[in-house]
Amino acid sequence: MSPRQGGTIAPDAPIAVRAQRGTIAGVTVSSGGKTIAGSLNEDGTAWRSRWALMPGTSYTVSATALGEDGRSRTVRSRFATAAAEKTNPMTLEGPFDGETVGVGMPIVMSFEEPVKDRAAVERALVVRSSKPAEGAWHWIDDEKVAFRTKEYWPAQTKVSFQAHLAGVSTSKGVYGGKNYKASFTVGDSQISTADEDSHKMVVKVNGKKVRTLPTSMGDGTERRFTTTNGVHLAMQKDDPVTMTSSWMGISPGSAGGYSLVVDDAVRISDSGEYVHSAPWSVGSQGSSNVSHGCINVSPSNAEWFYEKTMRGDPIIVTGTDRELEPYNGWSYWQMDWKKWVQGSALKRPVKTGPNADPATLSAQADDKAGEEKPAGG
Repeated sequence: MSPRQGGTIAPDAPIAVRAQRGTIAGVTVSSGGKTIAGSLNEDGTAWRSRWALMPGTSYTVSATALGEDGRSRTVRSRFATAAAEKTNPMTLEGPFDGETVGVGMPIVMSFEEPVKDRAAVERALVVRSSKPAEGAWHWIDDEKVAFRTKEYWPAQTKVSFQAHLAGVSTSKGVYGGKNYKASFTVGDSQISTADEDSHKMVVKVNGKKVRTLPTSMGDGTERRFTTTNGVHLAMQKDDPVTMTSSWMGISPGSAGGYSLVVDDAVRISDSGEYVHSAPWSVGSQGSSNVSHGCINVSPSNAEWFYEKTMRGDPIIVTGTDRELEPYNGWSYWQMDWKKWVQGSALKRPVKTGPNADPATLSAQADDKAGEEKPAGG
């Protein structure tokens, strides 16, 4: 049995139990009334913990083996994990626990410190869904990682996310701050398509057109005044929001500057683009593009769209000559699937559906994971 009685180990060191002559009947690793998950190999002779352990914590191991003579024997051991001198907290940008989201919704995690061991972090992440889906993690940079499905989530899907980060080494001497879990629901499929040429945005819910909104988009006099072309996601809703010219490098009080209070604003990128109420451009909506890049709609249409829209709803812009960058906000659907998967530290997708092999729900297993089965904990 490893670790030995009274020993102290690193939080990311595994607990291993092996039967020399016989098979393992059960292993329980516990601390403070909570048990630790683990897996038996196929012939039942070896057990190994699945996740990293909490730093600075005492654990008790109880293992029962069945000998070749048919007799059982139980051994117990106590050990502790070393305290973490430095941690790397994680913030979940979305979805939030209990949130209902759109079919394009990614899972987005941001760390306070750069992650050097990306593979270790990916191995600690699990996504489960009530309907079959395939997705992959992708590192945006050293501090941000996102999970996106290959195709949009099926409508009306229950999804759970677990991050077993406590005790995971994100870099030398730095460990994940704590474990995290969230459950969310994918609601109806609401997909909106705004076409620059027709000056209209068509909203479909579960494949059925429910409304056509006259629009006015970026006037295109400069690249920065051109609405980005591609698959955006609704990221945030504000009513009202104050929009200023600061994004152009012009202070509101300077020549050419502005500061506007805008109602019913749905943000769709990090470059200042919103779908929002624009009573000043109603006369142009449906016929010409006069905005600085946002999608202008009438007050009544903006109120309707604001109420109907969930974070993660796709909003697709067509007809412009300024392509949306894949990392501009949550514009991850702009990236080819193969390239998205290559952004994973482990270079592979994961199945999330109810019938998925538990060993493939996260990248936590190495190539031998399929040879193990859950036991204990």
